[in-house]
Amino acid sequence: MEYYSDQINGSKPRDVEIIPPNVWGGIVALVNGLVASGAFGKYFPEECPDGQGIYATNEEAFKLALNAEVPNIEYPFVTKKSDSDDWMAKEEKFSPNYLSVLDFIQFCYEHVSKPIQGSHHSYFNHYHLSFDCDEGKDDFRSRVNRIFSRNGISYELKDTGSIIRLAPEVLSDALNTARFSTSDSTLNRMLEESRDKFLNPNETIRRESLERLWDAWERIKTILNPGNKKASATLLLEKCATEENFRELLNEEAKALTTIGNKFHIRHSEVGQVEIQTSSQIDYIFHRLFSFILLASKSLA
Repeated sequence: MEYYSDQINGSKPRDVEIIPPNVWGGIVALVNGLVASGAFGKYFPEECPDGQGIYATNEEAFKLALNAEVPNIEYPFVTKKSDSDDWMAKEEKFSPNYLSVLDFIQFCYEHVSKPIQGSHHSYFNHYHLSFDCDEGKDDFRSRVNRIFSRNGISYELKDTGSIIRLAPEVLSDALNTARFSTSDSTLNRMLEESRDKFLNPNETIRRESLERLWDAWERIKTILNPGNKKASATLLLEKCATEENFRELLNEEAKALTTIGNKFHIRHSEVGQVEIQTSSQIDYIFHRLFSFILLASKSLA
């Protein structure tokens, strides 16, 4: 289903990197409904006392497994917390750390199935269940991603069970369609690793994408003449642009990018280097060098 407002106004920009309380509440409501329906019963089975099969989710088993794998998520789920232990204290909406929420979603995706009602057991007034894993996962993924989309959340649950951070729109097409096929397999691997790290929801890993991208930058400057880095870089620029003015523009940009790599805390860790402070700054710096390398790599294919 597509909401009417999305048809008229288009979808929200997917640039929110936290999980706000309303989104956490929506995910809690989704999972609570699935628990109640028996959707986790294949992996956490509540068995019929007469031994005739599974009829529900064993919530205690679900809780124990969740606590072991995602220890920062409490079950039964918490969506509000009081300012104090006083029962009269005001309760405020609450959401766990965004990485814990994303881990929790992956935990649920791994264990969810669509419950299919079979025979009715009249004595206990319950149905025995069988399970369709693929349909259950597809529905769960669709519903989680719709919550993310409606709230502008910059993450997406993939059919592999992994969660990626969606790149800013200006970068998205280039990242998704780029194929690194230069003659240097090590360079190709470095660029793929950098892209994977950049799409990781964890900001710490995304910072590592800059380091890997700058390593690729230093390597690409040596490919055409490994024995003379300066001459090799000049040859690379000549292959990128035969027109003098555009080549000079690329030359100035290459110098600026090298300065950024040396001045900011990307490739080096000396005291006094400038720290990259925000996620948006990571996006900007990555975009700037990635665009340049993408242009240069096409001349080496």
